[in-house]
Amino acid sequence: MRTRVAIIGAGPAGLTLARQLALQGIDSVVVEHRDRTYIETRTRAGILEQPTVTLMHELGAGTRLAAEGMDHDGFYLRFDRTTHHLDFHRLVGGHATVYPQQELVKDLVALRLEADGPILFETKAVGIDTKPDGVVVHAEGPGGPLTIEADFVAACDGFHGIGRTHIPESERVEVTRTYPVAWLGILARTAPATPEGMYCAHEDGMSLHSMRGPHITRQYLQVPPDTDLEDWPDERIWDELTRRSESVDHPELERGEIFDKSLAPLRSYVCETMQNGRLFLLGDAAHIVPPAGAKGLNLAVSDACVLSYALGAYYRDGIREHLDSYSRTCLPRIWQAQHFSWLLTTTFHTLSDDPMDLQLRLSRMRRWVESEAEQRALGEVYLGLPFPTPWSYA
Repeated sequence: MRTRVAIIGAGPAGLTLARQLALQGIDSVVVEHRDRTYIETRTRAGILEQPTVTLMHELGAGTRLAAEGMDHDGFYLRFDRTTHHLDFHRLVGGHATVYPQQELVKDLVALRLEADGPILFETKAVGIDTKPDGVVVHAEGPGGPLTIEADFVAACDGFHGIGRTHIPESERVEVTRTYPVAWLGILARTAPATPEGMYCAHEDGMSLHSMRGPHITRQYLQVPPDTDLEDWPDERIWDELTRRSESVDHPELERGEIFDKSLAPLRSYVCETMQNGRLFLLGDAAHIVPPAGAKGLNLAVSDACVLSYALGAYYRDGIREHLDSYSRTCLPRIWQAQHFSWLLTTTFHTLSDDPMDLQLRLSRMRRWVESEAEQRALGEVYLGLPFPTPWSYA
């Protein structure tokens, strides 16, 4: 096969990039090693920043998002058994929107298949050859080996994909931090505890309560990273969620059927070398953020905007400078999101038994509650910083 841009991975980054390229008349091929059902049903992030929502409408992927997405003005914060609401919309404008990642993927897949080009499902990229004048992606699909010749390759294939590891380790600038905690997550058939997501900072560990609609909740418990899910039956989970979210101003947490459990260790990671010749890294292939800030999906979309703009300038006007500066353009927003996620992680979680740490965390949360200036600074990042480059397909 021959195309201009080979895209590895049909997640938010790859699908957004493919749609943006199609609207600029730039052909691409998307390869995805999972089947369509899997990528359209796997549970992932659920909070879209305002710039992401705006972009999806511009791409024609906003119909169901507008009908089913739930606008959030901010989030709730509970500590000292008292609940506070941080209303970022009042100070900053815009909204965050609750819309599960798998639903967004479903919308983008439909758009792609209707008009824009192929998605090669169940096709695993196994090798990349980069050359001065192009790139070759080697893949294995249902019909056997496949070779895709392209001008550029966009690796949207996650931390364990072949894109990042194709860059020689000696040339990769990588920064990482591992936190001594994990999130035990559940999906449950219960009413949300609050109208918007709520972080509960308890001395024994954080709990987080968010929604996936009016009757489904996504809730998390801070647990040790070596936790075995078999040690956490449903009753124990509900008991601990209830204890850590106890308050003097709200009723006790509603219990219901738990139909999904997962465990996610917390870490921060950035590969600052996001490009190597004609290879570009997007999304989780280049960076991982702790989930407290809900930034992973939104950063993936931001990367796609930067690369689509650069490719548009290259094919339309012969300008190479935006491609050459791809990493430098993406990284400031990535590090802002990393800082925000680190700030929430270190504030809401119990990371040591030092009483000084607890009092410093409480002091920070009190400041957030009392100061509009602090709330405005938080809200600017929570609701979404502007994407680094303008999006246009004119």
